[in-house]
Amino acid sequence: MKGHGAKYAHKMEQAIAALLTHRSVEEAARAVGINANTLLRWMKEPEFEAVCREARRTVFSQAIGRLQDAAGAAATTVLKIMLDPNVPAGTRLRAAEVVLEQAARAGEMEDIEDRVAKLERTAGLARKSRKSSAGLTWLSVTPLPCPLTTRGQIAAPPLDSTETDGDVIE
Repeated sequence: MKGHGAKYAHKMEQAIAALLTHRSVEEAARAVGINANTLLRWMKEPEFEAVCREARRTVFSQAIGRLQDAAGAAATTVLKIMLDPNVPAGTRLRAAEVVLEQAARAGEMEDIEDRVAKLERTAGLARKSRKSSAGLTWLSVTPLPCPLTTRGQIAAPPLDSTETDGDVIE
């Protein structure tokens, strides 16, 4: 029954688009020509839910892109208002607050990005040193209670350790 399956899949695609453009499930169902209970049942299906979530992410990402494209014009507008002597003082003050808040937020973001980059570099070095280090360090020479164990507990060498000593097994 190829025709029915294709129609069903097409209705689901339409339903996802309608969910993104209408205010309620009922309105979306009406726009597609299906019962609201059918749409609610579809929304509980994991595959439909995943496709719907991905569609929402795509739409949101596109909206954020549009806002980012307009950020330059918005900044210019705020700066013009802030500097225009014909604009009421309260409005200029609010524009100045916006500029200062955004500048502070941008500085904080730069600090966070620097800290994350340092952590990532450190983690990358730690991973590399673990991969390249085949040696094991003896933590203790006390035998374990198991009769098969004749040496101490074994652990990977500390990440910051660059020295080797006589207790390292290779």
